[in-house]
Amino acid sequence: MFPQRLDSPLAYDIAKAMMDGFNRHYRLFRTESARAKHRFETGDWHGQQRAQRERIEFYDLRVLECTMRLEKEFKAGAQAMDVWQQVKLHYIGLLVDHRQPELAETFFNSVTTKILHRTHFHNDFIFVRPAVSTEYIENEEPESKPTYRAWYPSRETLGDSIAQVIASFDLQREFEDLPRDAAYVLSAFSERMAQATLRANFQIQVLSSLFYRNKGAYVVGKIINGFTEVPFALPILHNTHGKLRIDACLFGEDDMQMLFSFARAYFMVDMEVPSAYVQFLRSLMPRKPRAEIYNALGLAKQGKTLFYRDFLFHLRHSSDKFRIAPGIKGMVMLVFDLPSFPFVFKIIKDYYPPQKDTTREQIKGKYQLVKQHDRVGRMADTLEYSEVAFARSRFEDELIAEIQKFAPSQLEISDRDGDGQIEVIIKHLYIERRMIPLNIYLQEAFDAGGANTAATGEAADKARVQIERGVVEYGNAIKDLVAANIFPGDMLWKNFGVTRNGKVVFYDYDEIEYITDCNFRRVPAARNEEEELSGEVWYSVGPKDVFPETFGPFLLGNPAVREVFMRHHGDLLDAAFWQAHKERIAAGHVHDVFPYEANKRFEQTPSA
Repeated sequence: MFPQRLDSPLAYDIAKAMMDGFNRHYRLFRTESARAKHRFETGDWHGQQRAQRERIEFYDLRVLECTMRLEKEFKAGAQAMDVWQQVKLHYIGLLVDHRQPELAETFFNSVTTKILHRTHFHNDFIFVRPAVSTEYIENEEPESKPTYRAWYPSRETLGDSIAQVIASFDLQREFEDLPRDAAYVLSAFSERMAQATLRANFQIQVLSSLFYRNKGAYVVGKIINGFTEVPFALPILHNTHGKLRIDACLFGEDDMQMLFSFARAYFMVDMEVPSAYVQFLRSLMPRKPRAEIYNALGLAKQGKTLFYRDFLFHLRHSSDKFRIAPGIKGMVMLVFDLPSFPFVFKIIKDYYPPQKDTTREQIKGKYQLVKQHDRVGRMADTLEYSEVAFARSRFEDELIAEIQKFAPSQLEISDRDGDGQIEVIIKHLYIERRMIPLNIYLQEAFDAGGANTAATGEAADKARVQIERGVVEYGNAIKDLVAANIFPGDMLWKNFGVTRNGKVVFYDYDEIEYITDCNFRRVPAARNEEEELSGEVWYSVGPKDVFPETFGPFLLGNPAVREVFMRHHGDLLDAAFWQAHKERIAAGHVHDVFPYEANKRFEQTPSA
């Protein structure tokens, strides 16, 4: 441990430059998030999508800018380690009264780890643990908005309070019929509280900024009555004439989990104190990790930092070993897991079979595309890490052998830090939430008798329901992806997973393409008997040609699956379905994809 002294002007100047770099980053991040309000008011959906994509790049750009400044002005990489420890201590001093200290600590880590050698990645030099508490940080300037606002209605004035909540956001666009919508919300609230006695503390608390994503703006808050707290969210959309309307009233933790799902794009929210927003949101979704909430708010680097801290904590309190993940092995990705941890780890292989005409950089590009795209609840978010060290003792030998065989360039086993501890270092990996592979989900139902229409009994009936639900959700997932301009490429069941709440999510991205880049064709009619009987493709096929009618033999071999699929999603085998969506997207149409079920909507009319 170096002596705790603060006598280096150079160290202070470096710390101040790093803080300036972070403040510039968050100022730009917040400005872009705040502009989402105007884009929503004007119906600038393409601008909203573009801003969501571009904002993801902000962090890395600011880290690079700051790193270059430190090298140019201070020769940062050549400074002694005692200077660097003082840099951290000065930086901690600059965090006093800061509104985003946790984000600023993570920014410090990002810049420092680009400059220092890995042997110095411990708490003397970076923030392995947070140094500044985020508890009870609040806006104190008179002109600043509080984190949330509270209303204290009676049962008689509840309707007026709902209208006041909406008016408080000062949306510069006319509502189609706000009194009608407020009455819908009042009815939903009243139904939830029909048998409840209103206690002295009865109130509505609402976060001060709207949450913008895709074509919606969401009011997020909770009803407090006695010891009961009920989370709620109100989606505000444009109607077909460009006026605003409240589309639904979402209640409870499950609805909120769907709204803030890891399979959806990040929100744009104007936050002075992000930790206060996270604390409020955790009161609505106590089972949701803080890392995922930061991700949902667009603060993905902070999400990664918290996830990694949680992961290290889990490793210290577990003893099981990393293993090859169960299921069908992929041709492009090597997947492993830790049974006690609800995530999977994915490494891009060094070698691919001939039918996979791709490269490591192309695959990384596909994952980045998904990160920047609206995932519409159907594509899992991924956390990307480099140079990740694990204890060798936590790896099964079979897994090490698998990585050495298929991804040797991504593996290093050594005592790289010189502390006598043998480590496994993975050069690059992705981490995703673990789901039940859809093929396994369906196989479990087949094994329980669901594919046997003659079978009777509760188990067989339950299995048939599971098959129907899985197949219907699979088709719904593909159609949502199509609406978002995504062609999955490899549509095999094994590339989709089932989440805790039964949603089917796609998670294999190495063959995805934009719908607008694909050429959807019918299989040409055979010109003679030889072509008709040929086992080979006798017609020309371009690199982006897709023949939907050929999906059937690969996907629908099981009669029970085929019957359900054709009844609900037979149009997916028709090139005309895909071509029609391609034409609408190319014409500039942005589809609505709702993070809630259709039966929750107040009106069933589509929005523009």
